[in-house]
Amino acid sequence: MNRKLLYLECNSGISGDMTVASLIDLGADVKKLLEVLDSLQLDGFEIRIEKVQKCGIEACKFCVDLKEEEIHLHRTHRNIRDIYKIIENMGGTQRAKNLAQKMFFIVAEAEAKAHGIPMKQVHFHEVGAVDSIVDIVSTAVCIDDLDIEDVVVGSLSEGTGTVLCRHGVLPVPVPAVVNIAKAYGLPITITNETGEMITPTGAAIAAALKTRETPPASFRIVKMGIGAGTKDFHRANILRAMLLEETERIWVLETNMDDCTGEALGYVLEKLMKAGAKDAYYTPVFMKKNRPAYLLCVIAAEKEIGELEDIIFKHTTTIGIRKYPVERTTLEREVRWVKTPYGKVKVKQCSRQEQLVLYPEYESVKEICEATGKGFQEVYYEIKRAAKEDAEEKKDEF
Repeated sequence: MNRKLLYLECNSGISGDMTVASLIDLGADVKKLLEVLDSLQLDGFEIRIEKVQKCGIEACKFCVDLKEEEIHLHRTHRNIRDIYKIIENMGGTQRAKNLAQKMFFIVAEAEAKAHGIPMKQVHFHEVGAVDSIVDIVSTAVCIDDLDIEDVVVGSLSEGTGTVLCRHGVLPVPVPAVVNIAKAYGLPITITNETGEMITPTGAAIAAALKTRETPPASFRIVKMGIGAGTKDFHRANILRAMLLEETERIWVLETNMDDCTGEALGYVLEKLMKAGAKDAYYTPVFMKKNRPAYLLCVIAAEKEIGELEDIIFKHTTTIGIRKYPVERTTLEREVRWVKTPYGKVKVKQCSRQEQLVLYPEYESVKEICEATGKGFQEVYYEIKRAAKEDAEEKKDEF
């Protein structure tokens, strides 16, 4: 089964609010997100989601408006255990909770190393903690809602200069970002922009989500969300989140033959399929001088090309083979055993989004026909009906 693949293009760095905004723009359920945020039982903030322009590009902006006067009335300093407890007691799925806790662990780990103290002594200032908790929890909830399992994170663009923080003036990238990038193998590209483009929260999100180093060699963009950052740079300060569908790259081998016997053609087709060709077939054609001939087409993976060419040259009269790469999109496929009146039978299940197609395996149908004397069509559709009923029962149970 294909896993949902997300590509985060970080040409303007990454921050928590940019990530949340891009995932909302990608289609995450806002109502579900707000319900989880309400369950945090944190005071002093309001959520605002709006559309803005960044260098002429429309993007989604996720704003955590902090009511500092209200927060100051209940000022506390939370450590990682306090934040873990808040996350564990919130609504939402356990997967979202685990992911949010993982992100905060990465932040705390990096801050502890930067300040030379144990992780349990890292305290998050109240205002910053609320902002970070909301951004991290929101990211986890949106990733879970979109059912994303694999994430590719592009190189994180960073600016230059310094940034003023609670501890004083720090160089860009700040120590926590450097520690996260080093520990989790996040590539950074320094740009000519002045200022901070990667926040510690953004770096922690990238580190926690990343499951693959690079995008597929070939893919289709299914959907895209654009999240806006707060600052303005010469480049559009946006984070693009793209849902990708990997397309398979295969090769086609072709050759025309007008002087090869039918016996040889039949033999070479068997040899090609046994050697690993995904498919092979002949098409009647007319060649130069109006000679009737056959076009041999072989579909194969790149690693099989050498052996398949050897077979064609050895067993046919051809003196040349054309080859070229193509892309193909396939349905998600799996073979299942289905209970039928004839016993358990193999059925190929193919799916795409909400579409489900079931195909009884030929050999299974053939065996039943020979054993019972029934017609092929009768057995085929009886198995297909049983497979459909079985699939609907499993769907209802889920």
